[in-house]
Amino acid sequence: MPLVFLRSLPRRTTPADLLAFLDRVGGLDRRRVGKIDLRGSEATLEVPDGWESRIAKALDGQQLGERKVRAWAETAMETRTSGEDHFARLARLLDMESRAAAQQAAERSRRLSAADAEHEGTSLVNLVVTDEESGLGGRYLLRMAKRNGAPLPWTRLGVGSPVVMSPGEGQESIAYRGLVCERGEASLQVALSAMPDDLADQDTWRLDLSTDETAVERQRAALHQSRSARGDRLAMLREVLLGERAPQFAAELIEPALDAGLNETQQEAVRFALSAGDVALIHGPPGTGKTTTIVELIRRAVRRGQKVLACAPSNMAVDNIFERLLSAGERAVRLGHPGRVTPELREHTLDLLVDDHPDVRLARKMVKEAMGLFRQAERFTRARPAPGARREARQEAKSLLADARRLESQAAEHILDTADIICATTTGLDSSILGTRRFELAVIDEACQSVEPGCWIPLLRCDRLVLSGDHCQLPPTVISREAAGEGFSTSLFERLVAKYGNTVTRRLSVQYRMHQTIMDFSAQEFYDDDLLADAAVKSHLLADLPGVTHLPLTELPVEFIDTAGASYDEELEPDGESRLNRQEAQLVCRKVQELLEAGVPPQSIAVISPYAAQVRHLREELFAPRVEIDSVDGFQGREKEAVVISLVRSNTEGEIGFLSDVRRMNVAMTRARRKLLVVGDSATLSNHPFYRRLIEYFEHVGAYRTVWEEGGS
Repeated sequence: MPLVFLRSLPRRTTPADLLAFLDRVGGLDRRRVGKIDLRGSEATLEVPDGWESRIAKALDGQQLGERKVRAWAETAMETRTSGEDHFARLARLLDMESRAAAQQAAERSRRLSAADAEHEGTSLVNLVVTDEESGLGGRYLLRMAKRNGAPLPWTRLGVGSPVVMSPGEGQESIAYRGLVCERGEASLQVALSAMPDDLADQDTWRLDLSTDETAVERQRAALHQSRSARGDRLAMLREVLLGERAPQFAAELIEPALDAGLNETQQEAVRFALSAGDVALIHGPPGTGKTTTIVELIRRAVRRGQKVLACAPSNMAVDNIFERLLSAGERAVRLGHPGRVTPELREHTLDLLVDDHPDVRLARKMVKEAMGLFRQAERFTRARPAPGARREARQEAKSLLADARRLESQAAEHILDTADIICATTTGLDSSILGTRRFELAVIDEACQSVEPGCWIPLLRCDRLVLSGDHCQLPPTVISREAAGEGFSTSLFERLVAKYGNTVTRRLSVQYRMHQTIMDFSAQEFYDDDLLADAAVKSHLLADLPGVTHLPLTELPVEFIDTAGASYDEELEPDGESRLNRQEAQLVCRKVQELLEAGVPPQSIAVISPYAAQVRHLREELFAPRVEIDSVDGFQGREKEAVVISLVRSNTEGEIGFLSDVRRMNVAMTRARRKLLVVGDSATLSNHPFYRRLIEYFEHVGAYRTVWEEGGS
């Protein structure tokens, strides 16, 4: 029998509910329905031949309980196509990645003590609840701090991180899922959907970084729906994205820029993207203002009367777009858990806009009244209640709750309907909220940071797609080596560049971040020597900053310190797989101290290493609280006035490990604005042609130094 797929079902939906829904909305007698496979918020139904498309069309977007259901059809004997092969492969790799993430978390939990897990940055232990309140769209907020009042250690638990909250000692089976919604130096705030019953019973609590299971479910469903599409706009876009039909472009229109500061390549990219009938790519090398370009594109599309869906893989990237759109006066609404949104922007999230709606304030009163009626119906008194009184009280309470839900739903619908732009992460698009809404244009910024399944979620809802990113920087993070080996780390952006090249792509070429000498090597290696440094940054130096002393250290934009021959040997981290170099770390700490003594503000300095063990070691050795120390991955998309890079690898075999992914070095070097200082062993690095060319470049621009010149031994 043909299949119909349902998503966004209400909680506690039963097969009987679905049969009644099919009968009432789809007009299908329940006796003609075959097997029903119900799993959480999703279901698969067997329907009679010829009914699948009719039922899917009838049910899609219809209300069941408090949710709007999404439905689509697929025949059981569907002919295999290249599209099906592609999506089946992506779904298999997505499952591999999901299992690898869960396995990694489980192994980390088994392998690491509480103290070691905290040291790695994936946990916070020995926490106490210092305050509790309600907020963020009816969620419960817990303020947590160290039991001894000490500052929080460095941690990867940032705003928006999904966490599991569990007792510090014993009762390990008790756990609550939540999100970090604020983080300060000495405390953080966690948002929970329900208040723990045993909050007062536990002395201490532990927070562990968790996986986002909902995101995986949405990606899997998007792949399934995209593969099944027939005869609609999604099917046409799929043909283009799989190379089965050439992308179409209309004539470019010359329109005045809304942002007068755009350069010519940015304006050209906007015109090109607006002319795309199917898909367009904006390639933004480091510092070239691709987000500025994307914001202009979105605003111009709105001026043409189009509804726009603006996405990115991370909450930080979405907030960056969202903030700029609000500053420009656009009518934009942010979807997603308010705890994942920058505090300054939370009042513009759908949850809090709904909470502030007059109808919803009335709905809250109705809920309180309904709860009172429920309590009254259950109360036993000496006087026997009138016949049917309890039943009437319960019915009135249920009616009030239904009216309250209707008011909340109407408020949300009104807010979404009046917005020109909806902003969300790619995996944060919730069908129960958006229903069947479609958008003339979907824009995905930082698209190279998303695995391909994530990009198919917004594709379900758009007529045209624009991707923005840089495939010459780091690819999406993929934990499963097997999945990465089969191409799961290849983003949709990178795949389309390989397939269509300049046919669908425009590259931005003026950068506003780096001194030209910092920029030039990356421009030559990755961008066809086609980058220009804007006059405002072309020759800027640390010495130009207020309060910074004029020294060779602050007057030279680039330096490489060669540790070859100094026996700065790398080593494996004890009980780990990462590597560190203790003597190289000492040299890095000394150079950072010199920068500080020269008057460079600590918050303007970053220390970057490709190896997590070196990052952890540097955090222990470098006593400069406001100097940021992190991995290359942690700094992608960011910048600092001065960047010091520790490359770690130093061995007689000439092995450089994953440094051979040269995009990692491209990211590291292009974080610096005025000063780039690299420390490494040329004898080890030069075995790779990229690093050999890099060292030759350092020599050519007069940036090469030896450790002996720095007083090392």
